[in-house]
Amino acid sequence: MATAKNKTARGRKQDRARVARGQKYEVGYESKKTGRSASAVKKAVKKVGNSRKRVEKRLGR
Repeated sequence: MATAKNKTARGRKQDRARVARGQKYEVGYESKKTGRSASAVKKAVKKVGNSRKRVEKRLGR
């Protein structure tokens, strides 16, 4: 059964704008994208929050 989140682009867009620190694949993606270690990504998320833009800015991308 599809949920409302799966039916709208808004839910997916909001989800893409965040980095889930506890999700290994998201941390790995951001790590590969920025060229930094996974622990650096986790520290950045803890420091600036889970906004992808702020995390990438903190990591120097």
